[in-house]
Amino acid sequence: MPARRVWTRYQRHTFHSPSPALAPWVERYWEARWDYAEPYRQKIVPCPNVHLSFGGGRADVNGVCSGYQIKVLEGRDHVFGVAFRPGCFRPFLGASVSTITDRVVPATEVFGPDLPTTLDVSTVDAFLLKHLPDDDPRVRQAVAAVELIAKDKSVTRVERLAGELGLSVRGLQRLFAEYVGIVPKRVIRRYRLHEVTARMAAGGTIDWAALAADLGYADQGHFIRDFKGMFGEQPTWYAQRY
Repeated sequence: MPARRVWTRYQRHTFHSPSPALAPWVERYWEARWDYAEPYRQKIVPCPNVHLSFGGGRADVNGVCSGYQIKVLEGRDHVFGVAFRPGCFRPFLGASVSTITDRVVPATEVFGPDLPTTLDVSTVDAFLLKHLPDDDPRVRQAVAAVELIAKDKSVTRVERLAGELGLSVRGLQRLFAEYVGIVPKRVIRRYRLHEVTARMAAGGTIDWAALAADLGYADQGHFIRDFKGMFGEQPTWYAQRY
């Protein structure tokens, strides 16, 4: 079995949609189950989502990560998680999302002591519905900014994004610090590099120099450095393993 498929023998991942009332705030629910006789180092690539996770006897709020992480999985276990839509967690937190970037904080600090103990979609859904915040127009602005990055492949620079949204670069940076948790440059980089992994998954030969140019990089070396910083290894190595 190729190396890129081995992990599927030991892990199972499932995803669920939130209720319509939560859909503006929650992107998805997710579950991860694993069974390892020996510890396994799982690489986790950053996305601009804040997560609420339940597992291992803990409930945590996981802030947006600025780089990849390594999680050690061992034994048999299960985690249930909530991925909030990028830009949507600020009203739940009651503070700038940048205050929890690269941090894990106990969920009780955000949601209080009465956390759900049954980990399924309906129970967690009902729990979050009780904690729905008031409307915040800036949330919609932050969501629109991230959605534009995700949908428009021509957005490769912060100046372009700010112009499309009618904001100054400084105003855009303040919006992202407060509502997304990381600077817009990193979010743009993450979504553009996601296109690289999508091409890898599709198979076939990749012209790395041409791809770097398509993604707005001045040269292939800059592209490789960014990819390694985000994924922890060069794109050719990543393609072989994943």
